[in-house]
Amino acid sequence: MKPVKFLLLVSSLAVAGGGGYVAGTRGLATDFSKLFSEQALGETVQPAVMPTGKIVYYRHPDGSPEYSAMPRETADGRAFVAVRESEDVSFDTGKKAAPKKAEAASAATERKVLYYRNPMGLPDTSKVPKKDSMGMDYLPVYDGEDADSSAVTVSLGKLQRTGVKTATAENAVVSRQVRVPGTVTFDERLVRIVSMRVNAFVEGVADVTTGDRVTKGDALFHFFSKDIARAGAEYATELRGGGKPDLDIGGALQLRNLGVPGEAVRAIAQNRTVPRSIAYLSPSDGVVLERNATTGMMAEAGDVLFRIADMSRVWVIADVPEFDAATIRKGAQATVRVRNLPGKTFQGTVDLIYPELQMQTRTAKVRIELSNVEGLLLANMYAEVEIASGDTAPVVAVPNSAVIDTGDRQVVFVDKGEGRFEPRDVTLGARGDERTEIRMGIEAGEKIVVSANFLLDAESNLNAALNALTADEVKP
Repeated sequence: MKPVKFLLLVSSLAVAGGGGYVAGTRGLATDFSKLFSEQALGETVQPAVMPTGKIVYYRHPDGSPEYSAMPRETADGRAFVAVRESEDVSFDTGKKAAPKKAEAASAATERKVLYYRNPMGLPDTSKVPKKDSMGMDYLPVYDGEDADSSAVTVSLGKLQRTGVKTATAENAVVSRQVRVPGTVTFDERLVRIVSMRVNAFVEGVADVTTGDRVTKGDALFHFFSKDIARAGAEYATELRGGGKPDLDIGGALQLRNLGVPGEAVRAIAQNRTVPRSIAYLSPSDGVVLERNATTGMMAEAGDVLFRIADMSRVWVIADVPEFDAATIRKGAQATVRVRNLPGKTFQGTVDLIYPELQMQTRTAKVRIELSNVEGLLLANMYAEVEIASGDTAPVVAVPNSAVIDTGDRQVVFVDKGEGRFEPRDVTLGARGDERTEIRMGIEAGEKIVVSANFLLDAESNLNAALNALTADEVKP
């Protein structure tokens, strides 16, 4: 009996081992283990969903990453398994395609796969799933995605790796600092001319020369005129006869019309006599630009004896290029620096934009008015000028980095959400130091890409080119 039992035990082990080998090679072990485990746990086994639809492709029976568009066999003679439209596709090695749920099946029918494209952007497409030489899965292109061939879809992980950042288009003031050279000049309105209204002899010229500073009321010279002497005598006689010393009537008004200073007229009214010579006083504070008066000379009416410039306020004439001249407005703030005063800045405003361009330099002259109470600014100094340009009204603006300017077109990428970006052609307005005006194409509140947009632009152009080249090849 013992030999018989031993033979039965050996036979049972041989049958079990052979069955396990067949189950393993035929892929039945997983199904049996799943079946028995589910029954052991008391779960209800769902009936297998029969695949429907046309055959899309054929896969390896063991789940290996081998696919074929036509029926074929493995090296050991087994047939490839047909995959139909209703079945889920899995690219994981050693895993079989799981049945689709009802909602997944409806989503698949709504989004039909047109073809698969190379994940590296190469001009290679396939009607069936495949891998490239590096083992990367080809990306599916669904029906409707190629309608906007220039749109770009990026995964969240890739967004983080490429550094894509977004901002919001908003209404803001677009301003820019225009940096131009300039020259300090006198304020023409503060230049005074000293001359006589009647013929007179000059006596006792003050000890001042060209370049000296004078103060208002300083005596520049003394003069004698027979016409003024006669009018002064008549005024003194009028006062001695009981006339009133009013500067706006009678002899006092005549003296003032002849150019006699008011101080001299009041002295005649007080002393009732006419002095031999009268002092001519400086009309303002300033610098002597010209001195033509000489002791003993005969000065005719209208001769320029002194020219004095008040330096308490000066001009800076800036040369602005034709391109920037249109963006500068009267009243704009300006900052002026001069090289011989390092670290010193002067604040002023644009007083005038000259209505002509220089033919040789194609620049417009812009006049800036500055206060110079300390007298630090001198005429003909070279100045570096910064003028705030742009309109003060808010406009739709985006950061400068958001605009891709190719020369022929200007593009801004709009974030549509879920990793989808749309290139939008825009019309630009004024460009500031930090923002650019968008006159058409973008609305306030839209999210736009401000970083890594050149990568999106390259991907967008590639998508458009691939769709144009392969559309007729891949569409059934």
